[in-house]
Amino acid sequence: MAVTDIAKRTYDHNFRLDPIVRSLLDTDFYKLLMLQMIRHVHPDVQATFSLINRTRTVRLAEVIDEDELRAQLDHARTVRFTKKELIWLAGNTFYGRRQMFEPEFIAWLADFSLPEYDLRKVDGQYELRFAGPWSHTTMWEIPALAIINELRSRAALRDRGKFALDVLYARAKAKLWEKVERLRDLPDLAVSDFGTRRRHGFLWQRWCVDALKEGLGSRFIGTSNVLLAMDADLEAIGTNAHELPMVAAALADDDEALRRAPYQVLEDWRAHYNGNLLIALPDAFGTTAFLRDAPDWVAGWTGFRPDSAPPIEGGEQIIRWWQERGVDPRSKLLIFSDGMDVDTIEQTYRHFHGRVRMSFGWGTNLTNDFRGCDPDRGDGLEPISLVCKVVDADGRPAVKLSDNPGKATGDPAEIARYLRVFGSAGRVESAVFV
Repeated sequence: MAVTDIAKRTYDHNFRLDPIVRSLLDTDFYKLLMLQMIRHVHPDVQATFSLINRTRTVRLAEVIDEDELRAQLDHARTVRFTKKELIWLAGNTFYGRRQMFEPEFIAWLADFSLPEYDLRKVDGQYELRFAGPWSHTTMWEIPALAIINELRSRAALRDRGKFALDVLYARAKAKLWEKVERLRDLPDLAVSDFGTRRRHGFLWQRWCVDALKEGLGSRFIGTSNVLLAMDADLEAIGTNAHELPMVAAALADDDEALRRAPYQVLEDWRAHYNGNLLIALPDAFGTTAFLRDAPDWVAGWTGFRPDSAPPIEGGEQIIRWWQERGVDPRSKLLIFSDGMDVDTIEQTYRHFHGRVRMSFGWGTNLTNDFRGCDPDRGDGLEPISLVCKVVDADGRPAVKLSDNPGKATGDPAEIARYLRVFGSAGRVESAVFV
């Protein structure tokens, strides 16, 4: 893959539109895996997704030009999967499995396009919503976040000279390479790029992936970005996300069905996938509640991805749960991915090494860490905590409780109901940075 001079590209681009989304494969792999299941299990469900800026001090509507944002969103709606991309999806091996995606699904993708959006300004923020069939609106999450984040980066860099940009990117490259050199000291490390959603920009994410591929060798096991996996001949990494239990819970008719919803999702997932794709995400309504009520068969799954609890505390809780069921944790896998950076990767690796198999998803702090690289120009390049969450399904409100109440989403009355059903044990408030 040719190396792009990012600083020169940033300085030189003066096109009428410099598209951020150039391929529908520029998304996370779990989106395609979930989409195939959504079409099988819930083909008629309507779902609304909404942008949520948890960093309220950054007033996005005062930073990003509305016309530029609309132009990028409109362009993304014109993008289609190419024949080359669909052939690669249909013929490639993912997680050791040929033909992960059924021919009917590949044929359906050939005609896929992103649905309409609704955009307005509210108190200095953008209210961006996507309503329609779940099988379509789910695919807006990743490109919408990538567009917002890259437009913010472009706004911060718009008035920079060519040498200032060259120095900025040189500092960021050196900073990342120092992290790579530290991670080389972890002999059994398995790390992947999870940085698409909040990246500085596509070209920068591609540089980061190339750097990890060269710097870590076999310890860099792949990327969640499907387009980069295809172009760099890497493994596409990903399983499932919170939207599955959130929608299943929203569709539940009573409290008992609500309590069962997370496990019904796992039943559906197990009917579609196996092996290393059997990774449970336990924290949508609190990890403590999930483990308390989980059927015994969940202990037979490959592993867990603790997402919103502190990594060491969350990992220890799951290990205890396995041990209580007579399962040897050394045969299991924990995937740590919440706000990980070199310090927390090192600490978590050394804490659990030899006790459980581990993998690390490195996200925002990989693909959007320019802290200290531009000391005199404010916080325009500081990463923010921006998410795009499902907010209703078939007109019913969707909720995420999380192990960290700071990450909870949903109507307050519904959150109170979910807390009554699932309880609040194990939930601890902590600052949300990314």
